[in-house]
Amino acid sequence: MKHYFKLSFLLLFLLMKKNVSAQNADRFFAKKDLMTIGSYYYPEQWPHEYWERDIKKMAEVGFEFTHFGEFAWAFIEPEEGKFDFKWLDEAVELASKNHIKVILCTSSPTPPVWLSQKHPEILMVNETGTTMQHGSRQQASWSSSVYRQYVSKMVEALAKHYANDKRIWGWQLDNEPSHYGQYDYSPAAQESFQKWLKAKYKNIDTLNKTWGTAFWSIRYSDFNQVRIPNAKELIAQPNPHAVLDFKRFSSDEITDFLGMQYKILRQHILPEQWITTNLMPDHAPVDPERMTNLDFVTYTKYLVAGYDKGLGPQGFRMGSPTSIAFANDFFRSINGTTGVMELQPGQVNWGKFNPQPMPGVVRMWIWHAFAGGNKFVCNYRFKQPLTGGEQYHYGIISTDGVTPSTSGLEYIKVIKEMKDLRKSYDPNEKMPKSYQSKLTAVLYNPDNRWEMDNQPQTNQWDFMQHLMRYYGALKQFGAPVDVITEDKDFSKYPVMVAPAYQLLDAKLVARWKQYVENGGHLVLSSRTGQKDRNGKLWEMKWAEPIYNLIGAKVSFYDLLPDSVQGTIKMGTKSFKWNNWADILEPFAGTEVIATYSSQFYAGKAAVISCKLGKGTVTYVGADTDDGSLEKAVLKRVYQQAGIVSEDLPEGVVIDWRDGFWVGVNYSGKPYQVPVPAQAKILIGTKTLKPADVIVWKDK
Repeated sequence: MKHYFKLSFLLLFLLMKKNVSAQNADRFFAKKDLMTIGSYYYPEQWPHEYWERDIKKMAEVGFEFTHFGEFAWAFIEPEEGKFDFKWLDEAVELASKNHIKVILCTSSPTPPVWLSQKHPEILMVNETGTTMQHGSRQQASWSSSVYRQYVSKMVEALAKHYANDKRIWGWQLDNEPSHYGQYDYSPAAQESFQKWLKAKYKNIDTLNKTWGTAFWSIRYSDFNQVRIPNAKELIAQPNPHAVLDFKRFSSDEITDFLGMQYKILRQHILPEQWITTNLMPDHAPVDPERMTNLDFVTYTKYLVAGYDKGLGPQGFRMGSPTSIAFANDFFRSINGTTGVMELQPGQVNWGKFNPQPMPGVVRMWIWHAFAGGNKFVCNYRFKQPLTGGEQYHYGIISTDGVTPSTSGLEYIKVIKEMKDLRKSYDPNEKMPKSYQSKLTAVLYNPDNRWEMDNQPQTNQWDFMQHLMRYYGALKQFGAPVDVITEDKDFSKYPVMVAPAYQLLDAKLVARWKQYVENGGHLVLSSRTGQKDRNGKLWEMKWAEPIYNLIGAKVSFYDLLPDSVQGTIKMGTKSFKWNNWADILEPFAGTEVIATYSSQFYAGKAAVISCKLGKGTVTYVGADTDDGSLEKAVLKRVYQQAGIVSEDLPEGVVIDWRDGFWVGVNYSGKPYQVPVPAQAKILIGTKTLKPADVIVWKDK
């Protein structure tokens, strides 16, 4: 059973753990390797006589590591308490024989049928009251003490068996732990949520006050009366404070579940073996930034499945330029190190529609991952399956079991390029000053996202799209970006953007003020400062805690129908909006950068800027669809800060890493890269075609 600590102690522990992990995570990877490339393989899913041929083929392709076991619980423990590692030992030995390292996984996402039948209470329950059943994956409840007991025994057996095995490179916990966007409403989750609330609030009166349960007579007299907020069980909307706490709880629950596995492994495995999990940032209820109890966190990325249309008429074959870029900057910033544990190999089976990726784009994705600092990329998967739920999911090897697929050929090419690139690596290379000067932080807290997802106030509000308008502009400036949390040091960043930071407190406002007074340039946007950390509106003027910081009053906000466009004037340029608009009243000394030019408040301030000490605070009141206003304001902030920025076309991303400049092109047009005359091009040409790559060194 998990233990509930005092909140202050828990926060202190996590902060200390985060700082230690960030300092030490790099130690697991040799810098000279730059980035290693591997692929998933499932020996249990293929006839035994294929194993030797397949793993030998993996080595011939050039893969340096493979990935075993995250869906293999029924093979590891075919009967309760009877563990079978003979088959896995053989697979590990075949990999070693072919000079391939192994990432070994815990199999917690796929409990065997004997466990589900013996203990149906381990199964999660969705919002409609339906109990998940055996037959797929991720069907178990993270809150079930019975499930945790069986997971602990299985993980301990794995850890003891491979305790001193140097063939094992690292460990992955679970697989994409997320319930794929669903929440758990099981009795186990219900009980655990009540304990979480009791640990947080100590007494029911504090919960009632914080949640405002006097509204609609929701008031509780005991924690045992509190149910998980579930819109499917309610006539009207659930209490928003309860919803926010439930999302926090759910993320803490998976963090704790993985932490339990981490502690077991660490007791037995070699210290040089790392432990991670792979997450998808788009899937609630997981918050990757809470997972500082692992060595580092990796991500899964599928760009072409019919959901991301990218740029231009063929963008659906490449995905958006911000997709891998943001994942790089988000996951790398958590513990200082990251990798791509799953990267799309070609067509998939689960998409809205499943187009062929643009020729060359799989190779480009790998290089984009490299540009973002990843230590490894793992392709999912080596062979296209002939049976099961992923028959139409591409592999490196086609259905005949021997012929490389189109993306397989791209992997072969990029693996060769990576090995050649290592010859040009210089460990003494330093980040160019011109690049360092543009270093920008994007401040992110999932509480803001969760709160606004629950109360968007308009069908056009989308927090991540709002954030991406700023992030995308930064990448067009050629800026290195860290997506950071509040516990990080602000002072190293010349510019900081905190998009739609709705929930805050006096401490954060004071830190922002200090950051700006010391020379930082802070950019805030619409909806910032409306509520306290518990989602309560301030008992003062609207968003008043930020007035002295931004040098203005937020009079009110406006939202338009999707058929109506408002206009904003900034200098000689006009911009359109209809998602959200904060109407601002600047104080004396605050500069008005843009004004609303339509609706009944035409002439009122839409964008303002004020000086504070050595720095500036800029507030952008409107949220646009095309991001052009946001980009223009950020450009002005950079100029005001004396930072020289690039003006890359949308879709072109250029980053620096370990002495190498890397450019990729997600647009539909070629781009002439301004490579300096003295530079040496190592991969590609100055003409960067769509879905292509260029890598060069300055000297």
